[in-house]
Amino acid sequence: MAASAAPDGGERSLLGNGVVGILAESINIWERRAPLAPSHCARLLLSGKGQSGVERIIVQPSTKRIFHDAQYEDVGCEVSDDLSECGLIIGIKQPKLEMIFPDRAYAFFSHTHKAQRENMPLLDKILAERVALFDYELIVGDSGKRLLAFGKFAGRAGLIDFLHGLGQRYLNLGYSTPFLSLGASHMYSSLAAAKAAVIAVGEEIATLGLPSGISPLVFVFTGDGNVSQGAQEIFKLLPHTFVDAQELPEIVGLAKDRAQHSGSKRRVFQVYGCVVTCQDMVAPKDLTKTFNKTDYYAHPDHYYPVFHEKIAPYASVIVNCMYWERRFPRLLTTFQLQELMKKGCPLIGVSDITCDIGGSLEFVNQTTLIERPFFRYDPFTDSYHDDMAGDGLICLAVDILPTEFPKEASQHFGDILSQFIGSLVSTTNIKELPSHLQKACITHDGSLTTLYEYIPRMRKTIIDLSPGPVNDSSGKKKYNILVSLSGHLFDQFLINEALDVIEAAGGSFHLVRCEVGQSAKSMSYSELEVGADDTVILDQIVDSLTSITNQSDKNGASSRQLSLKIGKVSESIMQGRSGLKRRPAVLILGAGRVCRPAVEFLALLGSKSYENSTKSCLAIDNEEFEEFEVIVASLYEKDAKETVEGIPNATAIQLDAMDYGRLTEYVSQVHVVLSLLPPSFHATIAKACIEHKKHMVTASYVEATMSSLDERARTAGITILCEMGLDPGIDHMMAMKMINQAHIRGGKIKAFTSYCGGLPSPAAANNPLAYKFSWNPAGALRVGRNSATYKYLREIVHVDGNELYDSAMRFRIPELPAFALECLPNRNSLLYGDLYHITNEASTIFRATLRYEGFSEIMACLARIGLFETENHPMLGGAQRPTFASFLNELLADKNSASTNTIGSTENEQEMIKRLIMLKYCNDDAAATRTVKTIKFLGLHESKEIPVACSSAFDVICLCMEERLAYTNKEQDMVLLHHEVQIEFPDGRPTENHWATLLEFGKVEDGKATCAMALTVGIPAAIGVLLLLQNKIQSRGVVRPLEPEVYVPAPEDSRVGRRLWRQSASLSSSSSSSSQPLFDVAHSGATRRTGSPPPQAPKPPQRPKPCLSSMANLLDGNGVPRDGNSSTTLFGISITSRPSCGFFDDELPEEVEGPSGEPSPSATPVVEEFSAFA
Repeated sequence: MAASAAPDGGERSLLGNGVVGILAESINIWERRAPLAPSHCARLLLSGKGQSGVERIIVQPSTKRIFHDAQYEDVGCEVSDDLSECGLIIGIKQPKLEMIFPDRAYAFFSHTHKAQRENMPLLDKILAERVALFDYELIVGDSGKRLLAFGKFAGRAGLIDFLHGLGQRYLNLGYSTPFLSLGASHMYSSLAAAKAAVIAVGEEIATLGLPSGISPLVFVFTGDGNVSQGAQEIFKLLPHTFVDAQELPEIVGLAKDRAQHSGSKRRVFQVYGCVVTCQDMVAPKDLTKTFNKTDYYAHPDHYYPVFHEKIAPYASVIVNCMYWERRFPRLLTTFQLQELMKKGCPLIGVSDITCDIGGSLEFVNQTTLIERPFFRYDPFTDSYHDDMAGDGLICLAVDILPTEFPKEASQHFGDILSQFIGSLVSTTNIKELPSHLQKACITHDGSLTTLYEYIPRMRKTIIDLSPGPVNDSSGKKKYNILVSLSGHLFDQFLINEALDVIEAAGGSFHLVRCEVGQSAKSMSYSELEVGADDTVILDQIVDSLTSITNQSDKNGASSRQLSLKIGKVSESIMQGRSGLKRRPAVLILGAGRVCRPAVEFLALLGSKSYENSTKSCLAIDNEEFEEFEVIVASLYEKDAKETVEGIPNATAIQLDAMDYGRLTEYVSQVHVVLSLLPPSFHATIAKACIEHKKHMVTASYVEATMSSLDERARTAGITILCEMGLDPGIDHMMAMKMINQAHIRGGKIKAFTSYCGGLPSPAAANNPLAYKFSWNPAGALRVGRNSATYKYLREIVHVDGNELYDSAMRFRIPELPAFALECLPNRNSLLYGDLYHITNEASTIFRATLRYEGFSEIMACLARIGLFETENHPMLGGAQRPTFASFLNELLADKNSASTNTIGSTENEQEMIKRLIMLKYCNDDAAATRTVKTIKFLGLHESKEIPVACSSAFDVICLCMEERLAYTNKEQDMVLLHHEVQIEFPDGRPTENHWATLLEFGKVEDGKATCAMALTVGIPAAIGVLLLLQNKIQSRGVVRPLEPEVYVPAPEDSRVGRRLWRQSASLSSSSSSSSQPLFDVAHSGATRRTGSPPPQAPKPPQRPKPCLSSMANLLDGNGVPRDGNSSTTLFGISITSRPSCGFFDDELPEEVEGPSGEPSPSATPVVEEFSAFA
């Protein structure tokens, strides 16, 4: 091994020097385990270097480790922070990067061998420092089982913790049970003490019994591995009977009969247990077949779930101990649970020891902490709570359970690890190590060892185990085939063999899917798209892979658990889409508020009632298809039905988007998929679209998981059109239209500013904040605390999140003078310089959020009071609930005063105003007065008790805002989007200022409100679908609407774009020629602050004549129909535009007509009409 500079300055390698270092665990406050107990250290040191290989042991000091530093010193260890003299450094979890010293050996759970994205920086550091890394997870015996694991301790702690919570839950439901006396695992000094406490609970059950109202108490254990065995070990300490799955209906039925005949006085003196495995959870779709475990692992799509029908209806407690992959059916979906609970299912709680968030138990959506191990899920309202009272079930999902028994877990672990320490600490050449340690070595001498050379391949393709290209050449191959591999791909390194076979034959591969087993018994699963230039080579590759699968030992038995599934050969050239000839179908996933405008738009395009008004303006052959078929899918069918109600050509279905099998069934039958689900769902849906070569549209930002699918989408020949909403979406298209027009004319963008806001309409802005929320305010409030970055006159300006509200600037739009607005910097504006290709030419790039003037001043004051603090507040943690008034009093108390200095009565506005000024929360009386009015409007001064659900000041303000700042069903919201650009010309032409404004109001029809946000997100997304159906977008892969083929929908005939956009919004655009710089002079009345946004442009000396057009003008090629005129309606005024009227014209339209058809006296009808409205 090459020598290197050691920390002490010497040029030497310390590998094999006989000195062991034990790390202080730093990754979690509850991590109290140690890789070696003092007893292990004593044995190693007493044996001496000659026998054990250990000369010294240096232990980093730790005050939370279960073994005290003195205990290690007593057996001869040294205690020191400095481990630089150690040749072998060991721990439990990953160390900090600064603790990785060069040319040493390290051993810990690294979680790197499956290319886990979050741990790749650690692996890079290890490679750079030429470390020999040994991973405990990879130390396996001859049987293939892991030798170092904590599974049983997780099961033991998980069940004890749940029984502890079960007693509290039953008490809240009105039952006193023996479980109430049991503590959590970490409350006992040892595992033996915890078991003794469980035995005492069992004795009380056997003596006094359990109430009939909660009996029979049935515990269902999923899986039979170490975790399940540990949990069952604790369960068996109670008086119990184990029953088979098929006996459950009888057991529960008999108990109910006895309860009916004996009444409530009957007690039950035992609990029931049932262990279920995969054969109890699924059944073959082919009714002529029986369950086959090997077939199920290889082909889970051949099976359907039955746990919710055969097991869950009889379970009181589910103890989830099984590993799950997304290709398998879920144990219990949220919808299934909701249906079960409606039918009176006795399920009271879940102990998800596997802690698989959003996994086999879909409703388990969060991890919990040892100090707060439970949350309550209410399936009737689909809501989550932190208390034990109320409807629903309790869920435990702690991800670090073994450390609750740190002493026993460390002793067990060290008993095995100490057997390997001698070899690890004394060997300089890993080839001299025993084979099981050689196989556990991931890196050595700055390189990956042979068995782990697949990791770079995985890194290229896996982002959080999401697919992507592994081999860039695969797209060049003519013939492709999908190969599915399942088995011990990683722990037995079969993935290496498979990839080597493919490359050796001259083939290529894409890793399409990858599900990695999390335990020694669990199988991993991969789908490879294998490519070759001719079918002969492809056949050779398949034969070689089959040979690997069927390898036998010398006795003729299969030597490996590996299954292979071969798909059909396909040519990489995408076939013609003749299916579009009749009734193209669109699948819309998600039935939220954005969905209905999109459904109406697409479904009504093909309806006969719209034939005359719509087909005449479609830039396609009317005979290409008769009409669209729109399928709306939602997890809850009733939501989908409500969305499509009254809309022709629209159908509602129930679909769980995470049920990959059903998802792909529907994707395969449609032409385009529109996902209106949260961003976390998009990657899964995109994979299904790639698999079936279907286009996809979303309104969400392009995130890393979606970006990673770009190459695969290109190879499949499909378009995944993202960011096709309002912001992002319309903002991109408005910007690119203006920027590209400027570039075509030889100009350069000197400055670009963009302002966007979702606001109440003026009539609905009827509160002190002049703001309302369409949904839960928590998200919007968090956004208001984000830091921001932008460029102003070539200077990069950063605004801290805590100062964001203070950076707000007064803002006016010349064409809409009735609006009193302000703007706040919006996150990182610099990213848009790169997207729009103006980074090198623009000296100012600024994006901002719009609010009505005065909003930020009040919000900044509320922030200084402490109402946005998310930490748990002591006053909200006790059993005695404070009132809103007393909590406000606490927040307004003078923390610098020795005496309790409160404001007395929160009803006294003047006292509150004086206090806000005294505490310097507000600068003047006016600001303090507005803040107090807001406080009183929100009810923060009232004498009502604060609900238990509120544990922080942030929870309190969110609750009040959600109640008091909601829209009524008769109120309109509003969307306002405004772009400004300054263009300079190298040839000396005058600098020009251009702007474009979108203003859209929500609509109220038949007592139902459709918000402007839904219109301006749903309709652009639907237009994206239409453009793909019409084959107007030729780009393939993951794309944004930044190219003319998207934002100019029909270059040769703009009637489509004009018709569509006219339905959704109105646009005014103007231009001016001026030598005056756009951003150099502050707007009248505004004062520049440090870190505040750039001031708005001054009003030009001679105001340009605006060109008013429909929103279509932004998206059309030349902005006019073939007949030479464009007519649209803005705020009830008909406007006719000449063909020459465009973004850069200084002319007014020839004629501006009022509603009556008479010429309007106003040269700017939009402003006049809006002024009358306001």
